[in-house]
Amino acid sequence: MIDTNIKQLVEYGIANELIEEEDRIYTTNTILEMLKKDSYEEPGEVPAIDTPEKLEECLKGILDYAVENGLIAENSVVLRDLFDTKIMNALVPKPSQIIKTFREKYAKSPEEATDFYYKLSRATDYIRTYRVARDIKWVKPTEYGDIDITINLSKPEKDPKMIALAKTMSQSSYPKCQLCMENEGYAGRINHPARENHRIIPIEVNGSKWGFQYSPYVYYNEHCIVFNGQHIPMKIEKATFQKLFSFVGQFPHYFLGSNADLPIVGGSILTHDHFQGGRYTFAMTKAPVETKITFAGYEDVEAGIVKWPMSVIRLDGEDPDRIIDLADKILGAWRGYTDEDAYIFAETDGEPHNTITPIARMRDGKYEMDLVLRNNITTEEHPLGLYHPWEQYHNIKKENIGLIEVMGLAVLPARLKGEMEELAEVLVAGGDIKAHENIAKHYDWVQTFIGKYDINADNVHKILQDEIGDVFAKILECAGVYKRDEAGKAAFLKFVDYVNAQ
Repeated sequence: MIDTNIKQLVEYGIANELIEEEDRIYTTNTILEMLKKDSYEEPGEVPAIDTPEKLEECLKGILDYAVENGLIAENSVVLRDLFDTKIMNALVPKPSQIIKTFREKYAKSPEEATDFYYKLSRATDYIRTYRVARDIKWVKPTEYGDIDITINLSKPEKDPKMIALAKTMSQSSYPKCQLCMENEGYAGRINHPARENHRIIPIEVNGSKWGFQYSPYVYYNEHCIVFNGQHIPMKIEKATFQKLFSFVGQFPHYFLGSNADLPIVGGSILTHDHFQGGRYTFAMTKAPVETKITFAGYEDVEAGIVKWPMSVIRLDGEDPDRIIDLADKILGAWRGYTDEDAYIFAETDGEPHNTITPIARMRDGKYEMDLVLRNNITTEEHPLGLYHPWEQYHNIKKENIGLIEVMGLAVLPARLKGEMEELAEVLVAGGDIKAHENIAKHYDWVQTFIGKYDINADNVHKILQDEIGDVFAKILECAGVYKRDEAGKAAFLKFVDYVNAQ
């Protein structure tokens, strides 16, 4: 059976243009060496694996063989992932070859270049497509538009044995983090993912060296990461806006955005300067401007407050430098802005609280930037953050509201899959939620909607999905520094007046 798996994998590489027919014997022998296998019986015709979605079963056979023959010390997801990444690297061209092909295709069209690279990232199993397919996804209509909900099942569960083992390992500072250039081709270790099948496209962003890659978890179509070639912290400043437009100018079919640069309101790695982008239209992008505003001296830039649960200023224009200058002025004003009546404080005890989540894109031939106002202040009532998911919603989501959520895509924890399945069974049976330890946390939430429905086996899952979507919309409202009422709108316009007065 192992010989069949090896041949399937080699033929998969040929079918997906990772290797050529002339590489068949060489690649086969490379895999045999990794498996410490001295003999090989060429099978006849084998079941074809022609897409990344079908790759899992073949790799499982190879990994099971590796476990049985002591090549993998422990049959854990962590160690299996380290090993199959090594195996897949036998099919992946060298970085120089991929970069050359990318640039040749870019000369024809940026879209052709990214199409090639995205297909490659899936074919090499860097994006484990079969795992991503397990994510639970649905769309929830709201007053703000159709928001996306996903329960993330792509990331493997942490193995307690591996967690314990990782604590005994000597600490390594190489690579410094998972966003460093040095990850390309890195074998990985128990506490750092393998990246042997990973290839990075070097690009220039605002005159400096950056890397372009896809997220292995692709929360949305062509979910990419653009990261600084140097391991330096994230910082929202004028140069940030310049970098964002530098990228979308080169890849106008992609958006690019940044998490905020302060804890709590940033949902990502703050120690390495990076952005996230891709080829997807989020609900926030579709949301219209509900209140037009004007900034003195920038009448050539269209501006407005977006109809969105969070507090968003949208800027549009043909000259990116004018938008950048205005965005920098708004950022500077916001950094130092305090409005006690709205419970917005620029700083307390020397700790800064105000920052911005910016998103850049091209729309109808114009440059566009959304500036989402953020604040990370905590209170006694909300110790994890006032503009953070409130405790009453922690049964659904407790984590920070990062860039992806800001734009209208909920990334919910994997635990919800099992919890919602159990909750559905209890609701249909008319059981006592509090009697079930795993779902007791959902009791108060269920009481807010159970009276609206005649719940049965046919509708229970749709009801739970709808109610989760409503909770996510409320969480976004929590994260908005200005509330969606008349007082909030007035306070928002007060800040606009403050910017104009600077």
